[in-house]
Amino acid sequence: MLDQLVRDYTNSIADAESAIAETIGNLRLLERDHEEDVQAANEWGNKALAASRKADEMRGAGNTADADKFDNLAKIALQRQISAEREATSAEPQIAAQTEIVDKLKSGLNGMKDKLNELKNKRSELLARAKVAEAQTKVQDAVRRQEALAQGKAELAASSLDAQFESLEDLGELTEVEARLAELKAGGTAPRQALEGN
Repeated sequence: MLDQLVRDYTNSIADAESAIAETIGNLRLLERDHEEDVQAANEWGNKALAASRKADEMRGAGNTADADKFDNLAKIALQRQISAEREATSAEPQIAAQTEIVDKLKSGLNGMKDKLNELKNKRSELLARAKVAEAQTKVQDAVRRQEALAQGKAELAASSLDAQFESLEDLGELTEVEARLAELKAGGTAPRQALEGN
């Protein structure tokens, strides 16, 4: 079950990373566009200033026609500066919102990665505990087998002793038979009479 969770989290993290990368890419485009708008506003401001100075210079020289022409150019440059400034200003809230989203997504991704590490550690801990339990079971089985083997050897030794004692009893019986046979041969009483006499 933990293996499945680890796989699911790993896949979710990969999907999240891909989505976050795309979101960050879009944010960087917005920032670049904003930077270009700010730069364009500055450039148009500089062009308006240059055209206005040129107009003042022409007017000072008595050339009003050219002075008006350069004033008109300054007005056009100012209009474009204003337009670029508006573009830059309108993009700022969007950039701020996207930056906040990216920060939240990164934070969420880090949380997922922490959870994944936690799951991996838990899985490793459980695997280690399972291995310890397996080793303990093997040791217990080995001990039980050794005890059973020792018991088997003891029973074998005991049965061997019993056999030896039985052979001693058989030997005693044979000795009695030999003794009675010798008595018969010596002309003694028959074994039955000996039994009856006893």
